[in-house]
Amino acid sequence: MRSHVVTGILAAAVAAFSTGAGAQALSPAAQRGLVFVQTNCSMCHAVGHFGDSPLALAPPFRTLHERYPVEDLAEALAEGITVGHPTMPQFKLDPAQIDDVISYLQTLEQ
Repeated sequence: MRSHVVTGILAAAVAAFSTGAGAQALSPAAQRGLVFVQTNCSMCHAVGHFGDSPLALAPPFRTLHERYPVEDLAEALAEGITVGHPTMPQFKLDPAQIDDVISYLQTLEQ
């Protein structure tokens, strides 16, 4: 029984730290952004503080701020992100989704 409790606690800690949630509590907007990127982006991109992207040419989200300010992604998210490779789907987010995703991406800068 005790080993099941310890295993459960360790699994919860690993899940929290894999997204960086263990390092800081996420705001409601950032939490919604995390859910969005986990649902829509994590099949190709690493969306947390650790780990490799499942698709090698998909940059980990934690490195996006090294290329440009993540706030600058708002327009691209609104108009639809297009890139030069066929595996990236085209999509458009509504203003609330954009705010949430940007809020989450900003947590990865720390």
